Amino acid sequence: MSLSSTARRAALPAGVLIACAVMGAMLAMGLRQSFGLFLAPMTEAHAWTASGFAFAIALQVLLNGVSQPITGQLADRFGGRNVIIGGALLYATGILGMAFSAHLPVFTFFAGLVMGVAVSAAGMPTIIASLTRMLPEEMRGRAVGLGTAGSSAGQFLVVPLAGLGISGFGWQWALLAMALAALLMIPLALPLSDKPAPVAANAPAADTETARAALSRALRDRSFWCLFFGFFVCGLHVSFLTVHLPGFVHSCGLPLYVGAGAISLIGLFNIGGSLLSGELTQRWRRRELLVCIYGARAVVMTGFLLAEKTTASVMVFSALMGVLWLSTVPPTVALCARNWGTRWLATIFGLVFLGHQIGGFTGAFLGGVVFDRTGSYDLMWTLGILAAVFAALIHMPVRDGAPRAVPAPA
Repeated sequence: MSLSSTARRAALPAGVLIACAVMGAMLAMGLRQSFGLFLAPMTEAHAWTASGFAFAIALQVLLNGVSQPITGQLADRFGGRNVIIGGALLYATGILGMAFSAHLPVFTFFAGLVMGVAVSAAGMPTIIASLTRMLPEEMRGRAVGLGTAGSSAGQFLVVPLAGLGISGFGWQWALLAMALAALLMIPLALPLSDKPAPVAANAPAADTETARAALSRALRDRSFWCLFFGFFVCGLHVSFLTVHLPGFVHSCGLPLYVGAGAISLIGLFNIGGSLLSGELTQRWRRRELLVCIYGARAVVMTGFLLAEKTTASVMVFSALMGVLWLSTVPPTVALCARNWGTRWLATIFGLVFLGHQIGGFTGAFLGGVVFDRTGSYDLMWTLGILAAVFAALIHMPVRDGAPRAVPAPA
């Protein structure tokens, strides 16, 4: 006799669930962060414009945010395992399409549209929400910290391997290898829940809510919008620095390798920052933790803007920002779970994550506009500092105590 879904989940050690989720997040993030390496060889091979290639990747980021609540809803209804497996298949399909695209519109379809949905289905938010639902509350903050650290490890480990593949075998073979690697997310997803656990007769009212009721309750809640706009600021910072920090460093007269090293160092230190944030989420109030993280970003960015730009100052700034990079994720997920329950967590966190991706699009685009108009990034740094202060303040009203009672269904 086969075990029920619930019994199978109970039989799996938490360490196995966390390890599979971490490795899945590592692959998902590492593969998507590698696409920028293909800009130069692919535009040269096909005589495409750099802006055309960049638009396809920007479209991927935006569609990732727009489709995240939809894939989150599917994960909440049909289980994270099924959605992640579907996302892994889309990952492989999208990367294969990129490898064999001879024309820019075809490339934009696969790199922008297909990969945008794939990243939502098999990306960190879906993986972490599914894992969070399967663990007791006292383990969730640490598990989310580990999952976020896994994403950073993917940026630190997978991206250099993709670069070596391009150098050694050419860009097309490197993409084919990445498509095969994407399929490894399928076995890693198998331990995650295939379907939501059945609702017990005496379950809390939050576990018996419909998706529409849960979303309506969240959207009417001030705490939801505080988290949404706070995550918008996080996305603005992350995309601005990822896209423009190397150029800013070079504009200050430093070698190009300093900017590349800065991005790598951010990813390395974010591993420790995510783990630390996960532990603090277990031990401290999440609201105060987010206030401190965004306040620290404002201080670090102000110090860097005022400091002399040397290799040492860039490296120190990158290390400090790395600690703060995605450390916002564990307390944000924990607050979503605490305030609105885990039954529709992937959906609700997906909506909060949409704010992050809108911020990401804004940070990347606005940084370019500011530089084109002023010939300097100083205004963008100032806006980033003010945004960090805003995010610190907007988290202060977030509810972090006992969740509000949910009306029992009629």
